[in-house]
Amino acid sequence: MPLGSRAIDVLFALIEGRGLLVTKDELLTRVWPTTCVEENSLQFQISTLRKALGEDRDFIRTVSGRGYRFVAELTTPAPRARTHQADAAFEGVGREVAEVPGSKPHHNIPAATSDLIGREVQLEDIAALVSANRLVTLVGAGGIGKTRLALELGRRVLEDFADGVWIVELGPLSDPALVLPAIASTLGLDDTATSPNGLAKALGSKRMLLVLDNCEHLIGAAAVIVEALLHANASLQVVATSREPLRAEAEWVYRVPSLDVPPEAAEEIAELMRHSAARLFIARTFAAEPGSHADTRIGAAAAKICRRLDGIPLAIELAAATAAALGVEWLASRVDDQLSLLTDGRRTAPTRQQTLRGTLDWSYDLLSEAERAVMRRLAVFGGDFTMEEASAVAANDDVAASQVPASVANLVTKSLVVRDDSQPTPRFRLLQTMRAYAMSKLTESGEFDSVAQVYA
Repeated sequence: MPLGSRAIDVLFALIEGRGLLVTKDELLTRVWPTTCVEENSLQFQISTLRKALGEDRDFIRTVSGRGYRFVAELTTPAPRARTHQADAAFEGVGREVAEVPGSKPHHNIPAATSDLIGREVQLEDIAALVSANRLVTLVGAGGIGKTRLALELGRRVLEDFADGVWIVELGPLSDPALVLPAIASTLGLDDTATSPNGLAKALGSKRMLLVLDNCEHLIGAAAVIVEALLHANASLQVVATSREPLRAEAEWVYRVPSLDVPPEAAEEIAELMRHSAARLFIARTFAAEPGSHADTRIGAAAAKICRRLDGIPLAIELAAATAAALGVEWLASRVDDQLSLLTDGRRTAPTRQQTLRGTLDWSYDLLSEAERAVMRRLAVFGGDFTMEEASAVAANDDVAASQVPASVANLVTKSLVVRDDSQPTPRFRLLQTMRAYAMSKLTESGEFDSVAQVYA
């Protein structure tokens, strides 16, 4: 059965309970040991398992408000040898799909030019979501790797869509009226771009995956068009990438996490390489400077850089380019100044991704005035904070205390503030990179002294 690793982990945990209750907390801790996820992630995996096992068989029972029990009779089968047929069946798993010479391409996915490091689990989770739902939105902060995940997903599921996988890049567009023509042009249906219904009619019942990339600045138009297309064509599926959900009908949201960063005690290279953020940093640094070699001293500096950059892939790639030129240890000693240092992005990348500040500017410029004011004032918190503390610091003549909770909620939705539910009272924090940016905005605004006084 096409189950991802998360679903398998949930299944094993339930089976090992042998009919006894396995609480939600136990499952969340076991399946997501290093990641804070919402309960609906667990509910999705349970739903996936029920479908695979046969929902009418009711093998997984819900204990309301507490957890789940696996109630099927358990037996241990005798081991059996693998057959040549089984070996042959698995031989091609994971290979890229090749076009038949002379055939018309049924996708516009660019070929991968480098390995996607540290994202295997996320890819499995997203593929499982796409297999069960028609609209999935990958949500996360700027530079977290949403686009790269969407492209890799497209390569992996290409054979599942007879009429192809098509990427529509919305980033360069500035007018919501251009979203529909962009989709129609990508699909070769320019004459049908007069309305969503006209485009849907032209698509007919084609079985395809449409990937709408970078929706955040045109999110209203994207949501309307996606709903219209999905209602009109039952064979169409959509994956969107955005810094906030589309809030469209039947949307499943997947929050893309940061890469796994090494703890402070990690200095040995073997330990370092167990963390995906460090693997990416070292791989990209060595690619830019092939003669480099890693030792304990370099490892400690690399670990510090990855932690300071919150495991954000774009920031780590920018840091690797700088480290290759100026040295890993030098960068580690100055990484607190990442906004001015991390400026060596790919020349061919969109402007907003060529520097760390450019990526953050893109997100900041999309906020309302109240959200900008609240975000920059939250920079005075060196760590996490409660909603009451946020209201005390962020409220001012231009932002009423009653407005702060809604603004913080919007910042969470837009992946700029992180919520931590591990304590009885929810706490919030800015990522380190976002805090550095917000602090620069607070200083520029001339509010630093007054906000710091209120905080004190």
